[in-house]
Amino acid sequence: MNAELKRHRVGRTLVLTISNPQHRNALSPDLYVEGIEALNLAESSKDLGSVIITGEGHLFSAGGNLQRLQANRQRDPAVQAQSLDALHNWIETIRAFPKPVIAAVEGAAAGAGFSLALACDLIVAARDAVFTMAYSKLALSPDGGASWSLSQALPRQLVTELLMCGERIGAPRLAELGVVNRMTEPSQALTDALTLADRLNGGAANALASIKTLINEAARNDLSGQLTLERAHFVQNLHHPNAGRGIEAFLSKRSPQFE
Repeated sequence: MNAELKRHRVGRTLVLTISNPQHRNALSPDLYVEGIEALNLAESSKDLGSVIITGEGHLFSAGGNLQRLQANRQRDPAVQAQSLDALHNWIETIRAFPKPVIAAVEGAAAGAGFSLALACDLIVAARDAVFTMAYSKLALSPDGGASWSLSQALPRQLVTELLMCGERIGAPRLAELGVVNRMTEPSQALTDALTLADRLNGGAANALASIKTLINEAARNDLSGQLTLERAHFVQNLHHPNAGRGIEAFLSKRSPQFE
């Protein structure tokens, strides 16, 4: 059975489930294409306010399929390069997607599975979930933006340890470090992620999209550039109908209803 990305809706949230039980929810190039297609459709749908990425059963994803990687060693290097391009296109699509993306992690998120979770805007993880960048144990280096994501979030020395030593790190430790947003009891990650998504779905879509853009651009902007970008987004959002609804509701001490 090939890896597939199952899709279902819960209210205004699209849930994408990595399904490859025979290989511990390992990822594949076909799955990357499905992920990009799903996000493109979700972006154009006004009925969808957020996306959750999770794994089937009690596991998020073991990352790359080692049998496929071993086979690719006998093929032209361009084959693996194309596979990584597809993964990286999905990672960039998640980052650029204007709606919140939440990773709901049970069990293990390893290698590219960890990279995928890091690409999401928020991470909800079971208390017993474990994360690992085991590339170095296979004489490999990271992919999926892991070196970038971890370097944005953590001190250099800790990133070096995670990437070079390949040790497991638990959800409680990542929560202390600010990488995991919410911890849940085992088997409750998706349920709690849906609760968080429902809260976000009630927000103003235009404002959430601006916030995501500002966060993405902050890493490459100096202060002056970021202030200019903030000004542009603030003015744009102030003149959006949602701002009128939000300000009116706040002054009237009632909950806003955004479009």
